[in-house]
Amino acid sequence: MKKADLEKYEKLLLKKREEINQNLQTRKDLSGATSKDASGDLSSYSYHMADQGTDAMEREKAFMISSKSGRLLYHIDEALRRIRKGTYGNCQSCGKQIQKARLEAVPHARLCIECKSKEEESKAGRR
Repeated sequence: MKKADLEKYEKLLLKKREEINQNLQTRKDLSGATSKDASGDLSSYSYHMADQGTDAMEREKAFMISSKSGRLLYHIDEALRRIRKGTYGNCQSCGKQIQKARLEAVPHARLCIECKSKEEESKAGRR
């Protein structure tokens, strides 16, 4: 892969990484606040069960999003390592070059379309 292409993909990956980090920080700042905290109510009266359920659901949703974002950050970091190692753009399964259209859509891709399809089929077969 050409040096100019590698620089372009590296910039894409770094930009995506920064966006995810900013989103995670925003979620982290908001995740500690319950509806009681957000309203500024300092009374000792308990809240309605529905309010408590909503708070619990929001915390669980925030955790799931953070977990998914963490996995994406891992894949982005791995792609950046491949750029530095000089193996970026090569399928980790068959060794063929990953198509540019795929890398532009999924810059952290580690497999070509064919190998990714096989991986997905084998996962679906195990269910």
